[in-house]
Amino acid sequence: MSYKIYLYDTDQDCIGSGTLSSSYVKWQLEAAAGQDVEVHISSAGGSAFDAIAIYDLLKKYTGNVTTYIDALAASAASIVAMGGKTIVMSKYALLMIHKPMVDTGGNSDELLKDVQMLNVVQSRLAQIYMDKTGLDIANINTLINSVTWLTADQALDLGFIDQVEDYSANITNRTLIKNYISAAPTAYQKCINKILNINSNMNIENKELIEKTTSVLDKIMNFFKKVVNKQTITDKGTLHHAGDMDEGTEVYQDEDMTTPAPTDTYTTSAGKEIAVAGGQVQKIASPDPDADPDADDDDDDMPEDKFKSSKKPTNVQNRLQQVKAKLHAQTALLNEAKAALEEANTRLKKTRNEVKNEIKSDFTPIGSKRSNKAKSEPVPFFAPQTTLAQNAVKKAISK
Repeated sequence: MSYKIYLYDTDQDCIGSGTLSSSYVKWQLEAAAGQDVEVHISSAGGSAFDAIAIYDLLKKYTGNVTTYIDALAASAASIVAMGGKTIVMSKYALLMIHKPMVDTGGNSDELLKDVQMLNVVQSRLAQIYMDKTGLDIANINTLINSVTWLTADQALDLGFIDQVEDYSANITNRTLIKNYISAAPTAYQKCINKILNINSNMNIENKELIEKTTSVLDKIMNFFKKVVNKQTITDKGTLHHAGDMDEGTEVYQDEDMTTPAPTDTYTTSAGKEIAVAGGQVQKIASPDPDADPDADDDDDDMPEDKFKSSKKPTNVQNRLQQVKAKLHAQTALLNEAKAALEEANTRLKKTRNEVKNEIKSDFTPIGSKRSNKAKSEPVPFFAPQTTLAQNAVKKAISK
């Protein structure tokens, strides 16, 4: 359990006095004796020198230090907050930085010394902000000179803090992925679960990784679909499934494998009967080996009494289902070919339009006063511009 230190302003104390002084923080760190420390801050500021001293104490502490901006870390308190190895800011808190100030008076020489001292102090404060954020001196000084108030999200974007505490339940990468694939077929879930078990980092909260995870999960799922998806064409359409067709296999009626196949008995082109219930294969029956699918193709081998069929009604029905399944397969292939031709035709037309656009130049010389209408008209070989030249052309033509 972490050792907690609270640097909260009181009516009498601020950074540099009482329970917010560097001597108090030093005593608290000695009492912590190497334990992990949480420093909670809610202060409007105070002494810049004491803030630097507290910052230095936190940086040199042997245990892990996490600083929490609970409500406000303004002025000198913002320097104290930078002392944590990890800086956490409440989503409702504020961070403020500004130029250092003095409350002194005196003659011009003394005031000039104060100005020089304040410039040196600002350079040290700016260095602390730079070390934390990675921003350059120009950007940091712009923020300081402008008296900048930052919300938690803004502070996170600029690098002043490491995370925002929003008091919601932690969302781990494992939880996110589990929710994402909860409705996916079992084959996909098994593959993803194997990845989760191998990679222990999936059990931690990592917002950056979570954002990347959500952007690539679709690609991962599509990859698995391409690898394991199979199709079985039947008399009632195509059944989509992962892996080989067997009892217990989940079957779907769409390529995305989101809608389970209706409960029914399906016959493949090979004559197998597949009983489906609740989106799963319940039974697969092979075709009757006694049935002779080519028996009606040879008239010479037919019995004398052609009106008495030796075939069982069930065999005839099964044969019809096989033919129907083959027709479905042929229809599916024709539809694919038709779609491919339509796409090729569309691309061909698009390419022709692009070629036309490339040939049809829209170039206009710089400074040209030609109208838009003139762009589509052929440029005359000779176009007299002055009145004198135009009259000369008219006289020449009339002769």
